[in-house]
Amino acid sequence: MATLDVAPIQSALRTAQLDGWLLYDFHGSNPIARRIARLSADGKLTTRRWYYLIPSVGEPRSLVHDIEQDTLVHLPGERLIYADRNTLRHGLMTLLHGLTRVALEYSPGCEIPYLSRVDGGTVDVLRQLNVEPVSSGDLVQLFEAVWNRAAFESHQTASRHLYTIKDRAFQLIRDRLTTMANDVTEYMVQQEMVAWFEEMGLATDCPPVVAAHTSSSNPHYLPTASDHRAIGQEEVVLLDLWGKLDTAGAVYADITWVGYTGTHTNDRVSKVFGVAKDARDAAVNLVTHRVQHEKPISGWEVDRAAREVVSKAGYGSYFTHRTGHSLGEEVHGNGVHMDDYETHDERRIISGSGFTIEPGIYLDTFGVRTEINMYVEGNTASVTGPLQSELVTLS
Repeated sequence: MATLDVAPIQSALRTAQLDGWLLYDFHGSNPIARRIARLSADGKLTTRRWYYLIPSVGEPRSLVHDIEQDTLVHLPGERLIYADRNTLRHGLMTLLHGLTRVALEYSPGCEIPYLSRVDGGTVDVLRQLNVEPVSSGDLVQLFEAVWNRAAFESHQTASRHLYTIKDRAFQLIRDRLTTMANDVTEYMVQQEMVAWFEEMGLATDCPPVVAAHTSSSNPHYLPTASDHRAIGQEEVVLLDLWGKLDTAGAVYADITWVGYTGTHTNDRVSKVFGVAKDARDAAVNLVTHRVQHEKPISGWEVDRAAREVVSKAGYGSYFTHRTGHSLGEEVHGNGVHMDDYETHDERRIISGSGFTIEPGIYLDTFGVRTEINMYVEGNTASVTGPLQSELVTLS
């Protein structure tokens, strides 16, 4: 099992004027801490609370239960053992002695729920010990959420596969509608796509979205065997698909495209899609410009750039989710989200960040969304796949 190089973490702690970073997990409640501590994929049984403190200066130290003493044996530093609640309390006092400000997976007000992994009771204990809990959000960005070169290459491969599956799905719908009228359903297309995922070696946490007509007005609609509809003529068809290579360390790609089953595109649908496209491009251009000129940019600013376009076009109340999310080993990663709507994400987009841009407009009768992925490396921000410029004609 790989160990942990704490030197760069300690340097970041000193820069942030923090006394330490406390990694804490109970029964898998904190996957971020498990990944930092190199426990994410080892299958080790951890049924008791464990703590690993990386101080800004000095040797790390861990606190583990007596019956699971080997939990963090692969990590550097002093080891403390507890058994009952009294030795746990004493162990925490020893672990945190002399520290004032400590980072952990905590988000004040739960502003960033993907980061808020440490329970309120543990936060209370730190405060009782006169330790100020500070969000580890910026540290997580640096040491868990950024991609290395292998991760980026895995994303590129997954992205190419997703675009191929998207094209095959649209062609399936086109063929079925032109040769066998009314003989295609959302669920049928979805299940074909699931088979193509397996064929191409893609893993995912959920089958893809195939949403036609009114189904597309629900941003998180998912057809099932018992609840789906037929795809007919003169209808919007929205495909949302995400996946990663089925290998260790691979990261997700996540795209959404929209088609129309009429012989000619519907003017209203085309107009609404055009607004979403312009919002997407405004967000992409902002990120590209700021990164190129080495100017800082936060997630909330990207969301605001897209949302302003949609609002000015009169559809602001129909854009009911954030503009984008971090991508990682989970489809919703632990890095910065493009969000000034559901939350106000002030984290900065840094080199190594991968994320989506996906504005959507959801009317009562249909919805549209255009989703692409971006990756930042140094002073370059790039879109990692084709951008949809117009509705895909499916008849």
